[in-house]
Amino acid sequence: MMVNMITRGVRGISPRAMTQLRTYATMEEQIGKGYTDTKGAMSGESSFHVSLQFSIDNKKPGSLFDALLPFKEAGINLSSLTTRKAPADAEAITVFADISGDIKDPKIEKAIDDLRKATIYCQLVSAAEIPWFPTKISDLDKLDHSTLAGGAELASDHPGFNDEEYKARRNKIAAITYKHGEKIPEVNYSKDEVKTWGAVWDKLMELYPTHACREYLYNFSLMVENCGYRPDSIPQLEQISQYLRYRTGFSIRPVTGLLSPRDFLNALAFRVFHSTQYIRHPSLPFYTPEPDVIHELMGHCVLFADKDFADFTQSIGLASLGASDETIEKLAACYWFSVEFGLCKQGGQIKAYGAGILGSFGELEYALKGPGDGTPEGGPKYLDWDPKVAGVTKYPITTFQPQYFVAEDFKDATTKVQQYAESFGRPFNIEYNPYTSSLKMLTKNSEEHLSGIA
Repeated sequence: MMVNMITRGVRGISPRAMTQLRTYATMEEQIGKGYTDTKGAMSGESSFHVSLQFSIDNKKPGSLFDALLPFKEAGINLSSLTTRKAPADAEAITVFADISGDIKDPKIEKAIDDLRKATIYCQLVSAAEIPWFPTKISDLDKLDHSTLAGGAELASDHPGFNDEEYKARRNKIAAITYKHGEKIPEVNYSKDEVKTWGAVWDKLMELYPTHACREYLYNFSLMVENCGYRPDSIPQLEQISQYLRYRTGFSIRPVTGLLSPRDFLNALAFRVFHSTQYIRHPSLPFYTPEPDVIHELMGHCVLFADKDFADFTQSIGLASLGASDETIEKLAACYWFSVEFGLCKQGGQIKAYGAGILGSFGELEYALKGPGDGTPEGGPKYLDWDPKVAGVTKYPITTFQPQYFVAEDFKDATTKVQQYAESFGRPFNIEYNPYTSSLKMLTKNSEEHLSGIA
């Protein structure tokens, strides 16, 4: 779960009371409490990235060796080397090279000067400091210690604040540890916890047939068949994760607290969703001041079984890798207005796909009352999904959303996120290998790899 603020509604409560109660903590509550930076668990680490473009004589044997020799002699690592396609009889070949190092390093400066002398043309494409990001799925283990909250202390307005038995139970579940490759420990939910789950289930079932998107409805039935989704039992993350991995390559990872936006989004690049396992206080089954298993399983996990939605969610994660803090803030807003509070067009109607809507009876009922004027009385405004706009749009954290972004479909939404990511000016592209759950950095604008050269 990302440090964010997802608002939740309780039907039948006055607007004023609703404002006081509708606080569901994910990202923005923590930001409001002072967690203002977007840096992740490894924020103290970064790497320097230098991209070069040069042309070598295609008629001269050994010209590539001569060009790269200065880097070998200086002990400088080339992290990527690619070439642009050219006819066999071309006079010159264009090469793109990535260097892991600081452009201010004297050794790198000299090697580049020597490269200029050995090539027809040489240009520095970019030089930037890149924030650390995971390059393989096991690197997500490094994010565990970055949780900002979600431990023993509850806010004074939490329904379970004075319930010592509830706090002890919640903390026991939250303390479950996990490393990549391990089986997710099961939680033996109590009768009261299952009763809370069932109460929310029954309410949501009243609106799903008319309000949820068709992908959600289709995959919800599959979750019932394969993952133990039913009103009298809370599904286990391990069973859900195994099924999602089979369906779309997505997996669930339990988390003990709230991750920074950077770390949460970075994990999505590997098709990994961080989820809580504890449940809200039984005294208010339709309200929670923090992410809980009901929101995660009813709101998020169902649609991760849909390939197009999984691709869309991953596209936001891939865009976050190595991004600046400013870009992370924009992508977190995009995530908010889509994965959490997104709507889509289907059959001439508006349907819900965002987890913040699908996991809340009140939000689900309200979100589809538009288009309106953006007021609680008039209903929400509807805007066409545009990441450039969503990324800089402010949103309230304790009331219903005055506006929702409406996507044509998940494929179109993905394309727009990918186009938006291109505008960030990241000096490299990312290639995800679904077979190894790992990443590779590629020089921008290169079209063909030089085989056998690293």
